[in-house]
Amino acid sequence: MHPNDATWSGPNRLRTSDTEREQVAELLRAAMAEGRLTLEEGEERLGQVYAARFRDELAPLTADLPDNGRRAMADTPQARAATRRGVRRHASFVAIAAGVLIGLWMLSGAHFFWPAIPLVFLVIGLMRHARYGAYRHSHHYRHRVAPWNAPDFR
Repeated sequence: MHPNDATWSGPNRLRTSDTEREQVAELLRAAMAEGRLTLEEGEERLGQVYAARFRDELAPLTADLPDNGRRAMADTPQARAATRRGVRRHASFVAIAAGVLIGLWMLSGAHFFWPAIPLVFLVIGLMRHARYGAYRHSHHYRHRVAPWNAPDFR
C-alpha cells in the first residue's frame, strides 16, 4: 500500500492546496474544450473544485472522464509543444552521444564498430519518446510494477 493511499479519505483526511485545485480545474477546462463536458456541467464542476476543502472531494469530479481527464490535457497545444521540445532535446543528446562514441571509435582504431551497440539503445529510447511522448512514471512507481505491465499502458 502506498503511504498516501491511507490519507486520501477517512478520519485522517488531507486538506487540498490551491495548486491541486488548479490542476483539477485545468483538467476540467480541457475536457470542456474537448466537448466531453457541457458548459453548464463544466461550470458546476469548477465551482465544486474551488469549494473543495479535502483531497478526496476532487477525485469524483474527473472520475467519469477518460484517464481521469488527463488525456484531454495531453492533447492541448501547450502539451504538444512541450513534447516536441522534449523530443528535440532528446534527439540532440543522442546526436552528441553518437558523435562522441564515433570519435572514440575512430581514435581507438578498433575494427569492430562497437558504438553501434549503445547507439541502438539510444535510438530505441528516442523512438519511444517520439512515439509515446513523455515517459509516465505515475503507475509503476506507485504500484511497484513495470510500466508495460501497468493496466493503463498504451
